[in-house]
Amino acid sequence: MLYGRPISPYDTEEDDAEENEDDDWFSDDDSPGDKTKSWNASKTRQVEHENFESRWGVRSLNSGKSLEMNKGRFGKRKGRNALYMRNTGSFHNTSKFLATTGSSAGDAKEKDVGISSKTKYHRLIEELDLDEGCFALLDYLSGFGLKDSHFIQMYERHMPSLQINVVSAQERLEFLLSVGVKCRDIRKMIMRQPQILEYTVENNLKSHVAFLAGLDIPDSKIGQIITATPSLFSYSVENSLKPTVRYLLEEVGIQKSDLSKVVQLSPQILVQRIDSSWNTRLKFLAKELGAPRDSIVKMVTKHPQLLHYSIEDGLLPRINFLRSIGLRNADILKVLTSLAQVLSLSLEKNLKPKYMYLINELRNEVHSLTKYPMYLSLSLDQRIRPRHRFLVSLKKAPKGPFPLSSFVPTDEHFCQQWAGTSLDKYLDFRQKLLLRDFAKKYER
Repeated sequence: MLYGRPISPYDTEEDDAEENEDDDWFSDDDSPGDKTKSWNASKTRQVEHENFESRWGVRSLNSGKSLEMNKGRFGKRKGRNALYMRNTGSFHNTSKFLATTGSSAGDAKEKDVGISSKTKYHRLIEELDLDEGCFALLDYLSGFGLKDSHFIQMYERHMPSLQINVVSAQERLEFLLSVGVKCRDIRKMIMRQPQILEYTVENNLKSHVAFLAGLDIPDSKIGQIITATPSLFSYSVENSLKPTVRYLLEEVGIQKSDLSKVVQLSPQILVQRIDSSWNTRLKFLAKELGAPRDSIVKMVTKHPQLLHYSIEDGLLPRINFLRSIGLRNADILKVLTSLAQVLSLSLEKNLKPKYMYLINELRNEVHSLTKYPMYLSLSLDQRIRPRHRFLVSLKKAPKGPFPLSSFVPTDEHFCQQWAGTSLDKYLDFRQKLLLRDFAKKYER
């Protein structure tokens, strides 16, 4: 961990999106949600689930096998996903709270709660047309980290989402928690798709979870897919999602055995229009690179996001860059078939610096990329440069072109096979190098 960020040996399109917000060449992409923040533990308390696992059993579309929400399968999530609520907005006794809120005769404690809520949501009452009936829902959602600014955004984006009965909202969110959505991701989901509070368990949520199970999505991944694409629930299973799957199989040519992997790699593929985008990109790659259909299908299977990249701003500039450094169409096709992710990487912050390092520091031929295209996906700062300089410092760097194969194995195997030293020694060297580079960057 360096300055609060995990060290990853790979460069991904997500990394590029964070570093290069103005380099937006995706043709159709959901805007990223806010990162959730932790809550002050002293102001929160754990509320037990009301045995939702025993109430819900979701069936697979094809196999008929049950995704039983029992303790054996979901018990481990219970502690991790248990709701944390603020003391002032505790939802431990929902029915009583709702009854006393609307009652003219309540004890002093209940009146205090009403006064407290009015004070807490004074800004919202002034800015939005909200009444006291919303307080219980706001208190409940605040337990997931939502604040006034978030409620205002929800109101502006979809006002009815703040008029949901708090009991219904709790039932729906607890169902999502029970199928693997993490508590820390609820806020992000709600901000991206406030309508999710309106989707009923019986008529919507269960059928969509069953649809995912029918695609052979592992139970452990269903929550991740829902988190990545909460808009999934706004699409009809029969009229939208199933036809999309059929199109992927029959028109695009993705193998049924690969479908689960494709959806896990890019859940958005289920909700984004792909008929025209597929045909356009198929024709472009076939004409531009002479790529056969099966090679393009391989690219899509490994990197489904390819279906949504802009040709003019995304695909063509990267293909032209690979040409400019000396790769022929056949070489480019070999690289992209093996590593279609190249088409997602930033030119200025990723591909060009790695090429310059390959030529100037590693003294390697550009055609070595056809044998080791993975080089382009590895992090220059966190893997390529540290390993190269470590071997140079040990006087174990090979003479002549530096072997790209030394960047492929794990850190542990690299130390055993190439450096002949301990893993701790290498990690210490890398950390110091990263700190020095970080300091130099901000000195400028």
